[in-house]
Amino acid sequence: MDRSYLFAPGHNRKLLGKVFDAGADAVILDLEDAVPPAEKSTARDNVAFVLTTHTAWVRINAPGTELAGADLDAVASSAHGIRIPKVETLDDIHWVADRAPGRPLICAIETAKGVANAFAIAEHPAVTHIALGGIDLQKDLGTGKGDAPMQYVRSHLVVAARAAGIAPPIDSVYPHIDDTDGLVRQATHSRDLGLFGKSAIHPAQLPAIHTTFSPRQNDIDWARQVIEAFENAGGAAVRLATGEFVDLPVAERARKILDFAHA
Repeated sequence: MDRSYLFAPGHNRKLLGKVFDAGADAVILDLEDAVPPAEKSTARDNVAFVLTTHTAWVRINAPGTELAGADLDAVASSAHGIRIPKVETLDDIHWVADRAPGRPLICAIETAKGVANAFAIAEHPAVTHIALGGIDLQKDLGTGKGDAPMQYVRSHLVVAARAAGIAPPIDSVYPHIDDTDGLVRQATHSRDLGLFGKSAIHPAQLPAIHTTFSPRQNDIDWARQVIEAFENAGGAAVRLATGEFVDLPVAERARKILDFAHA
């Protein structure tokens, strides 16, 4: 699973030349919001060229539009996968999947309608991830800033992804590049809710994101203690020296932590 998804605007050749060396786990080349209307064609050509030598996701323009159709004509056969913005219905997914057959899809949930349909969206066979588009969603809902207004949505997306058997949702970008403490606070909150990985708009955000979504040493130590005690008890329920009760579900959670740390 990727911890970070770093965006790069497709019209900016300088950034396209740097983004793959920034250290992100995954790169998303953007043809949508970060690209001015007059630069859409240039961005499309630039991204198509970059994909001949690099692996990346591509965020297209809104599904069903002429812009998105041109995007997919240019990159569907060479992109690692497609990030679809503002997904609201299964029709949005079908429209892209028909034009990018076999490509994994990230569906960005950025409207109230998308949230309402998240379970159906996550279950589409081409969808490998759903992602929170928090800034657009806050605008659509008319909420205040901060994490509290998005807590329900984050948990809702976690349940939708889990029910569909796909990877945990990807968290939204944090727009304040110089506020590392705020980034860590939001990423930690999201991880605790069950999301995994976070979109990024600047390479300076990557170290904090990677640290937050990497296995934590105290979790690894706890998991090792649990597995050792559970195995020594022959698979029977056991009480740790700390007083914590361990049975099969707890042991299975510990094994998942160790498997993830190993990966």
